[in-house]
Amino acid sequence: MQGFLIWDYEHRYQEAVARLATWVRQGRIRYHEEILDGLEQAPDSIAGLYRGENSGKRLIRVLHAA
Repeated sequence: MQGFLIWDYEHRYQEAVARLATWVRQGRIRYHEEILDGLEQAPDSIAGLYRGENSGKRLIRVLHAA
């Protein structure tokens, strides 16, 4: 097994973003986001990460009241 540090390739960031965006649009790669609404979801959401309840990226949408 071999790994790498992303910062070793920081100079290629724009290239990677362009290529990955193209692959997403083409359907060659897919991603999953789980979006929870409200800051009150944060504590249980974080605990759920430790329990392994997430798949993909977990986001908390914080709406700002006017």
